[in-house]
Amino acid sequence: MSNQAVIFEELEAADGRRIGVARLNVPRAMNALSLEMIHMLKARLDQWAADDAIAAVWLEGEGDKALCAGGDIVALYRDMTEPRSDNRASEGETFFTDEYELDYQIHTYPKPFVVWGNGIVMGGGLGLMAGGSHRVVTEHSRLAMPETTIGLYPDVGAGWFLNRMPGRTGLFLGLTGARMNGTDAIFTGLADRFIRHDMREEVKQALQQTGFGDEAYAAVSRVLRRFEAGSREAMPQSVVREHFDVIQALTDGDSLVEVVDNLGQYAGEDPWLIKAVKTVAAASPASLALTWQHYHDTLHDSLSEVFDKELRISKRSLKMGEFAEGVRALLIDKDLKPRWHFPTLESVDPKWIERFFIES
Repeated sequence: MSNQAVIFEELEAADGRRIGVARLNVPRAMNALSLEMIHMLKARLDQWAADDAIAAVWLEGEGDKALCAGGDIVALYRDMTEPRSDNRASEGETFFTDEYELDYQIHTYPKPFVVWGNGIVMGGGLGLMAGGSHRVVTEHSRLAMPETTIGLYPDVGAGWFLNRMPGRTGLFLGLTGARMNGTDAIFTGLADRFIRHDMREEVKQALQQTGFGDEAYAAVSRVLRRFEAGSREAMPQSVVREHFDVIQALTDGDSLVEVVDNLGQYAGEDPWLIKAVKTVAAASPASLALTWQHYHDTLHDSLSEVFDKELRISKRSLKMGEFAEGVRALLIDKDLKPRWHFPTLESVDPKWIERFFIES
């Protein structure tokens, strides 16, 4: 197996066309996204966009466990905590800048862009998947934006896609980091097709045999539709859809404190909702406040405006300490006892939060 962090290949297709395949290749780290991988993807996607012989692009993860579990936050932690001797942009600032450029590149890609979202798709992995033109989930897909548990907030375009989910499910998922299955992803608009994972190679072969012609998007859709029809028995129930009315009731509040109180008073017995409530109780209060404000601030924003705002917030997050503390507690010291900047929601200083949203 190649030791390249991203493997690229081109599959021969009908009519002399080709399909560009990009495979994230760090399976031991659940294909976590590094700055090197971002740069490799951006450059090759530019090349494929300009190549008339490339009919479509396919993105997948090596192994069966993950498309991408998120960004390489251990590397970001080192960058946040090690002393610096120059005034150049930090690696963290470069990471977020280039990651969001890559995500936007996928959202606006000029050719069909198939994302095979099998296994873990979280954080930065969702950033890669959300912009695809044909987003496939499987029976193994587990999607989430769990940033509030590490002192961050849902980014990678989340201000865009959380606001476009049914009702207030986006707000709920952003605050709680609750995990979704593949059917949930389709219900919330994060995915388009459900296909069994063991059909992946067959799907690629079918695409190779397809004549793309002038209707490349429709040609891809026809192939995926056919395999989706043979996968229906493997589809799980959508937990988000099943609990939609409860989610609407729990998030029906005029302030973050009110909504979190609603969540804390959930008295039902559903294990998925119980876990979501516990996650909020342990999350960074400052991160919950960031998530709440960013979600409401971006309601009417364009995609590019969302990424501009997120870059500002994320750069500030590298310096304010909460993100570094969350990563320390979870992945560095692994004591699972983060010392959050504010111990409770009520103690969060609005002026401290406001610093994330203004130009530095």
